[in-house]
Amino acid sequence: MNSWRSRKAQAMNKFFSRLGLAMRAGKIQTGDEIVLKAIRSSEAKLVILAGDASANTQKKFRDKCGTYNIPLVIGFDRESLGTSIGKPERVVLAITDQGFAEMISKSLEIMSEVEYIE
Repeated sequence: MNSWRSRKAQAMNKFFSRLGLAMRAGKIQTGDEIVLKAIRSSEAKLVILAGDASANTQKKFRDKCGTYNIPLVIGFDRESLGTSIGKPERVVLAITDQGFAEMISKSLEIMSEVEYIE
């Protein structure tokens, strides 16, 4: 059980540090309208939504990502998402680079508290 926990903690650290890396590379967009625009233009390769986002916001991004066939991750909280990219609380992030999107998705595979939608 302990090795599973430490693997999970390592995966979370990797996930958050990869988000920070993508932010520094300029491959993350944040904010409702900006992310919706990135989804509509297919610029978004992966969307990450805070688990503590409102039900309306979750439905809006579920529907939009489903329509445009963009992977959506729901999990974590707005504070840890914001902290990982060096900003105040963030509810929604769009990764706009395929390489970063794949790298970030891989680090999510171990974590169970994430609701992962393809």
